Amino acid sequence: MIKRYLQFVKPYKWHIVGTIIIGILKFGIPLLLPLLIKFVIDDVINNGALSVGEKTQKLTYALLIMGFIFIVLRPPIEYFRQYLAQWTSNKILYDIRKKLYTHLQALSSRFYSNNKAGEIISRVINDVEQTKDFILTGLMNVWLDLVTIVIALSIMFVLDIKLTFAAVAIFPLFIFSIYYFFGRLRSLTRRRSQSLAELQGFLHERVSGMSVIKSFAIEKNEEERFDKRNLNFLTKATDHTKWNAKSFAVVNTVTDLGPLLVVGVGGFLVIQGNLTVGTLAAFVAYLEQLYGPLRRLVASSTTLTQSIASMDRVFHLFDEKYDVKNEDDAQDIKINDGKISFNDVAFKYNDYEPEVLHDINLDIQKGETVAFVGMSGGGKSTLISLLPRFYDVTRGEIKIDDHNVKDFTTESLRNQVGLVEQDNILFSDTIKENILLGKPDATDEEVIEASKKANAHDFITSLPNGYDTEVGERGVKLSGGQKQRVSIARIFLNDPPILVLDEATSALDLESEKIIQDALEILSSERTTLIVAHRLSTITHADKIVVIQNGHIDEIGSHKELMQAKGSYYNLYNIQSFG
Repeated sequence: MIKRYLQFVKPYKWHIVGTIIIGILKFGIPLLLPLLIKFVIDDVINNGALSVGEKTQKLTYALLIMGFIFIVLRPPIEYFRQYLAQWTSNKILYDIRKKLYTHLQALSSRFYSNNKAGEIISRVINDVEQTKDFILTGLMNVWLDLVTIVIALSIMFVLDIKLTFAAVAIFPLFIFSIYYFFGRLRSLTRRRSQSLAELQGFLHERVSGMSVIKSFAIEKNEEERFDKRNLNFLTKATDHTKWNAKSFAVVNTVTDLGPLLVVGVGGFLVIQGNLTVGTLAAFVAYLEQLYGPLRRLVASSTTLTQSIASMDRVFHLFDEKYDVKNEDDAQDIKINDGKISFNDVAFKYNDYEPEVLHDINLDIQKGETVAFVGMSGGGKSTLISLLPRFYDVTRGEIKIDDHNVKDFTTESLRNQVGLVEQDNILFSDTIKENILLGKPDATDEEVIEASKKANAHDFITSLPNGYDTEVGERGVKLSGGQKQRVSIARIFLNDPPILVLDEATSALDLESEKIIQDALEILSSERTTLIVAHRLSTITHADKIVVIQNGHIDEIGSHKELMQAKGSYYNLYNIQSFG
């Protein structure tokens, strides 16, 4: 997993090397302070051979040199290290999110049916952000702390070997405590991250459906359900925190033993005359340069554990398989006639579930309008979702102009199949930008012309900002009829040879339905049109009506033919007419 992550890091390896080199200078400068302390005590204050004036002069020179280093040299070094570290890590996260978003767009509708939007968003935003610590800590700060420890130990050995051995005597205990306590943190961190993602997923759904909660006045019930997930996260977070706190308590206790040993041994050596006071003072100062990085390494292990757990979740998302993907020999094929054939088509959503479509055989000629009707849950919408390959058939094949739909690249296929649904999604952007989804490079004149054909231009121009009006999330600022006309305008702009209308007017009032029906009649002329209809009165003009019951075709014919046959369609039509 770390090897896979390093593939994203590889393009920036020299940036990381540069950050480490600058960091060594940044962390190396404070290592001069203990030497200054030793110099001031032993060579200035306690130097009986110097006069007061000479001592003052030597002290002044030492302070001026150190002042130049700390005031003039260190600030730009600190700035460039911080900037380069943050820029590099943020650029790596940018690359990961970019690739992850591309991957998400390639996943089929099956994936989004089986996963909560909130959990997916949590992985792309929160988990990717958590992996930043692996870059800053694991690839940069850990090495700087190790270099600091090596330099500090080298100086300490030069100052006094006995005191250095006293300082490192606690290392075995330190290593054991790290091994024992931090081994379990990864699993605890993974559980904490998963429970947080579940909480976010629940919250995302409830915020999106707040109107339903309010309409049924079930705020109290939903509050209890939210609290259940919130409590689960609290439990997992508390377990993680408790173990983390135990770890730091033990490690800090171990590292506190070091100064006690050094002060005890050093004091004894000073009393015996084997060590100067300045050397002891410098040594005590170096202890912080030694144990400070050690404590940071402990904190780094916690941070890295959390980061690696998030990395796990990110790559788990990357590893989601593509149910629908381009075949090796897929091509950008142009649809000329729009002739469609369903040959022995069967489909089920998941391998462990029963088929929802069985042995569908149907031929649709160029320019025909074919309506699919039947009871809810019969498989009408599922069938038409197979045409643009939102799902792939389980058995059989679908052909357009005698080409299997798998011969098309998914981009060229979907770009030539225009879909108008019952609840068309509008993004929280301007009306113009939503229409341009049909053809991103269209001119303003083309957008206006498409809107006029969709009977949308008049209402758009009556809005305060016209085509630049923000529609809100999912188009909440527009009425149902207005949203539908905007979605039809982008189909006009796209001008596909095949049109699919999935209950496009079933949720509208009669006035809006009439306006949109007029637009759809213009849109469907001279192109192959498939209609999924709930109101049978709106599809009596269709060339063919296909009755689907329980996943198979029950009847096919024109309105007149099916009414004369007095079968399933006849019964459905009469129920609606007299119900």
